[in-house]
Amino acid sequence: MNRAFRYAAVGAVAVSLLAGGSAAAFAAPQHLHSPTPVVATAPAAASLTAKASVTTVNAWQEFRISGTAKGIKAGTKVTVQQKQGTKWVSLPAQTPVNASGTYSVRVKLGIKGVNQLRMGAGSTVSPVVTVTVR
Repeated sequence: MNRAFRYAAVGAVAVSLLAGGSAAAFAAPQHLHSPTPVVATAPAAASLTAKASVTTVNAWQEFRISGTAKGIKAGTKVTVQQKQGTKWVSLPAQTPVNASGTYSVRVKLGIKGVNQLRMGAGSTVSPVVTVTVR
């Protein structure tokens, strides 16, 4: 090996050792070893979907409303809400969200005509589904 090359290599290692320790002499640049900064993000907004199994039923005929719940913990109860006049009224039909984030609840309606329904869990509500009762 060329004597000048050896002196240059030894000099570079010596400078590196003095500058930053033994790891610095042989390590890749620091930015290659730095972990990617973790940026805190807000949790995904909770959302519910809803779909009725039918669009028209006879009074007191059972049907189902099923859907998915995102950002809502398994076991949280979702409740059927019905628009009565200008207010949304919670019906006694509710079911828990399962571990896969879905739900299905049985519903019976007696108010004839077009019924607007939605699912609710706390302040999170689904889009409206319409079921006509004959």
